[in-house]
Amino acid sequence: MDPLFIGIAAIVVLIVLIIWGIPIAFTLAIVGIAGNTLLLGPSQAATQLQLIAWETGTNFLLIAIPLFIFMGQLTYHTGLATDMYEVVYKWLGRVPGGVAVTATVTSAGFGAVTGSSITTIATMGSMVMPEMKRYKYDPGLASGSISAAGTLAILIPPSIPMIVYGVWTETSIARLFIAGIIPGVIVALLYAGYIIGRCAITPKMGPRGPRFTWSDKWLSLVKLLPVILIFLSVLGGIYGGIVTPTEASAIGCVAVALIALLMGRLRVKKLLTALDQAATITGVLFIVVIGGIFMSRFLVLTKLTPTAVDMIVGLDLGPYGVIAMLVVFYLVLGTFLETFGLLVLTLPFVMPVFTSLGYDQVWVGIFLVLMIEIALITPPVGLNVYVMHRVAPDISLITIFRGSAPFVVITLLAVVLFTLVPELVLWLPAQVMD
Repeated sequence: MDPLFIGIAAIVVLIVLIIWGIPIAFTLAIVGIAGNTLLLGPSQAATQLQLIAWETGTNFLLIAIPLFIFMGQLTYHTGLATDMYEVVYKWLGRVPGGVAVTATVTSAGFGAVTGSSITTIATMGSMVMPEMKRYKYDPGLASGSISAAGTLAILIPPSIPMIVYGVWTETSIARLFIAGIIPGVIVALLYAGYIIGRCAITPKMGPRGPRFTWSDKWLSLVKLLPVILIFLSVLGGIYGGIVTPTEASAIGCVAVALIALLMGRLRVKKLLTALDQAATITGVLFIVVIGGIFMSRFLVLTKLTPTAVDMIVGLDLGPYGVIAMLVVFYLVLGTFLETFGLLVLTLPFVMPVFTSLGYDQVWVGIFLVLMIEIALITPPVGLNVYVMHRVAPDISLITIFRGSAPFVVITLLAVVLFTLVPELVLWLPAQVMD
């Protein structure tokens, strides 16, 4: 049987299984094992699976993933995110749509110590939704803004998808982290600007919050010190070239634990809960990564990847045309693939295309993270929307998806901006690392 035909059939089966509802982690493993067994035989396929599992589980850079997840869970359960929200609220709560703007800015700051979109939404939603209901915010704007703001956590470093991408493509994770700062700030400002503009035009959608004295505002800044210390302990060492991202993740966990202990917030129950949730998330993620690697190696054997790359390049669309085509490609895939499935399944196809067109791998990493952000808030999968619905079950999924739609458009505009002006992504890493 022609290997290329086997590869195409495998992709079709993969998509059918995903649409059928089988989790992407198991789908990748099932199709990868079946395909490698068909081409290599059972014995060699089993050996390949064992080697991939061992290499992935012992990869020094990937060790940063469970540590950053644990750091985020610990930050969440010890209430440090609540302190950050209170500070931002006192400074920005008075603007039109102040609670939603506060949630957006706080999500960006929370992303700087977690790297987890789900944790950010669970935290922000629990804190902010009662306040939004009290001020009678439009349900779509309220839930949609929080769902979208949660995506900032994977763009602003540290970012778990960036770690996976960096390991997969052998791109400097430190450069990726630094490259995410300016785009993250720009997207956060665009989100906040939209909320302010929308609520200024229609005030009842998002009323202003209460007034605070300047004394209250300045005194509140003291509560930001723990978060600033954590941020500096993690990213300061990376940017200074003192520690690797993996070492920084361990330092970050220790920093959060020590700060929480000194503040009297570290309890055994909270610590065990954070460990349990971090272990669960990590386990699922590593299954996706292992399955994705196994699947990609199978596709190499079928020659499907180089064939697809040659076909795309042969269309002669030019760099911008290819980007436009890939944006549509990710918008379609994002309707039924979750975050890491979208990343690991497409990398074998898209990276050679970007490489052939001369795109910088750091820029590609930021582009892919932005496309993942969009996938997180688009139907029908939209993981962030489902998390938001769990936080606010009285708001329908349709309402949340509708409220997220303007932020999808804003993120697409950001993609256009960073495509036309790639220096917005590449300037800071060049200044810091070179």
